[in-house]
Amino acid sequence: MNPTLEEQFSPKMSDVLKMRREGREKWEKGGRSAAAVATAVTAKAAAARLNERPAEGEVAVTFVGHATFLIRTAGLTILTDPVWSDRASPVRWVGPERVTKPGVELDSLPAVDVVLISHNHYDHLDKKTLKALERRFSPLVLVPVGDKKRVQSFGVKNVQELDWWESVEVNESTTITFTPQQHGSGRGLFDRNKSLWGSFFIRQGERSLYFGGDGGYSTHFADIKERMGSPDIALLGIGSYKPEFFMKPIHTSPAEAVLAHKDLGAKRSIGMHFGTFQMSSEGFEEPVQDLKTAIEKEGLAEDEFIVMQEGETKFAFPRIITTFD
Repeated sequence: MNPTLEEQFSPKMSDVLKMRREGREKWEKGGRSAAAVATAVTAKAAAARLNERPAEGEVAVTFVGHATFLIRTAGLTILTDPVWSDRASPVRWVGPERVTKPGVELDSLPAVDVVLISHNHYDHLDKKTLKALERRFSPLVLVPVGDKKRVQSFGVKNVQELDWWESVEVNESTTITFTPQQHGSGRGLFDRNKSLWGSFFIRQGERSLYFGGDGGYSTHFADIKERMGSPDIALLGIGSYKPEFFMKPIHTSPAEAVLAHKDLGAKRSIGMHFGTFQMSSEGFEEPVQDLKTAIEKEGLAEDEFIVMQEGETKFAFPRIITTFD
């Protein structure tokens, strides 16, 4: 259950049908605006940035797509909710289809030490991708309570379950804490909310990064700040927010993501969960446009909350303390 919701959210088939009746703009596969295409990251440029090793105390964040980020420090490489499949679905021929390619080829990844899984929905927990990562790297995979057996059934050996506020020390300088989120779980008709969902707070030395996973806006962002402190960088969802009657409890709109950024007290935030799988009714460009409007309305600096192109890498600390390179 979600303690932040007075009335628990459990969508019925009638809700799904109502959402479908409202209609939605069709996203073009591979689509980006002319301006975005002009600044798109080429595969060569993306690979070059991946070859740059972070210095001591520095973090490199690469946006792969949707909720998948590659996070590198001098001594650790982390992947969040890794999905390289063409569909967010249990089958190959139906279900939300990927409209933008991953910004990094799976075979081009550097050695991955840790994989973070926020919950078990198909657009965040991908069997095919996890099996490939296990074959290449055998990483530590951190999952919510209730998902360990499932991930082990994929052939992944080093799996650890976490409840909210539980932590694991992944090396002598890095602690990862599983933190709350307002969302849900389920991969079929009979396992709805049988496993937990959440977010992750990564602390390495004096630096910290928050990965928001997937969820709606609530008091948990302020609770995380109170217990964990403000992150230097927050990765926050800005997509899948329309229609509001269906999406509001489980996804943050761009305006709500800006409020979450402020509740967390994050120094910098990066938008995610948009422009990859069409699972809602907003237009392809709407999340970025609405984020810009919300940033202006809340008086944030232009570079305080950004979006990245797939394949783009940003370096932070100690190169540039207050912004991204």
